[in-house]
Amino acid sequence: MAERLLVYIGNYTRGEDAAIYHGEIDVASGAVSILGKTACEDSPSYLSLHPSGEYLYAVSETNTHDGGGAVSAFSIDHDSGDLSFINLQPAGGSPCHNTVDATGRFVLSANYGGGSVAMHPISEDGSLGEMADFKQHEGSSVDEARQKEPHAHSINIDPSNGYAFCADLGLDKVLIYRLDLDAGKLVDHGAGTVTPGGGPRHFAVHPSRETAYVINEMGNTITVYDWNESAGTLNEIQEISTIPEGYLETTHTADLHISPDGHTLYGSNRGHDSIAVYAVDGAGKLTAKGHQPVPSTPRNFALDPSGTWLYAGGQNSNTVPVFRIGDDGGLTATGDVLETPSPVCLKMLAT
Repeated sequence: MAERLLVYIGNYTRGEDAAIYHGEIDVASGAVSILGKTACEDSPSYLSLHPSGEYLYAVSETNTHDGGGAVSAFSIDHDSGDLSFINLQPAGGSPCHNTVDATGRFVLSANYGGGSVAMHPISEDGSLGEMADFKQHEGSSVDEARQKEPHAHSINIDPSNGYAFCADLGLDKVLIYRLDLDAGKLVDHGAGTVTPGGGPRHFAVHPSRETAYVINEMGNTITVYDWNESAGTLNEIQEISTIPEGYLETTHTADLHISPDGHTLYGSNRGHDSIAVYAVDGAGKLTAKGHQPVPSTPRNFALDPSGTWLYAGGQNSNTVPVFRIGDDGGLTATGDVLETPSPVCLKMLAT
């Protein structure tokens, strides 16, 4: 267990209030205390950390940079947790998600607005260079209201650091790119599909590196894939609901995460306002174990590196309650609740 664990909180603050908050987690109790905040571009929603732990990258969901948003670079003071702004680059659209490759050479951003993926190089000082590659998605799917055009909703990299996955809600596809880090390029490599109208949103690869999962915002389902790392292919093996049977109110999924031991998968529901809990069997398939109620609109949640605590960001409640993770993967509220504005991304850094 880490001696010290910092947490950075992305949100939808704007104007004079626009800031990334940071705090410290008590690793014994799971409680979070806010240490400070750093002014930044409007709506610093999603954050990613450099593998060195020295830098943080934030996407801003705005239209003020060449008609779109931006990705900003910050250095991290490990003693105070404070961030210092380095620079920013236009994202080529309205970004909602980003990630840094395992070598720390590039940050990738998914543009929901515009339906594209951007790739920016990272210099030795953590600053961002001009865009190295840009992939414009094309197409549509069956829902005329939400899927008449592409909407890149997340960008993740597999454990081998060889492939990037973009869950595109508008296309009902998880687009697969081969990472060419020497050339700074995303090379088209196929796609995994979901049930039409599902609307894929967030993606994760199992620690076994043999199975992968995407949570579908519109269909309120999780699609399970066989992931062939050597071939770079996704083949569906299961689809399972995220909501209780008979639930008829409006609800949409958001985030998903796998426990460090690989035995449990969690997915969040906005509307039903819950964390769905699943057991993962030896083949990577899921069995529903129930739902943990959480505050309004859990757009994002996070597990600490030890797999002891789960933090559910309540976007509309302005709170982050803490849950202890049991040996069976079940969740128990500790009673500790952090108050912070519109939390929509939590990233942890062991120092």
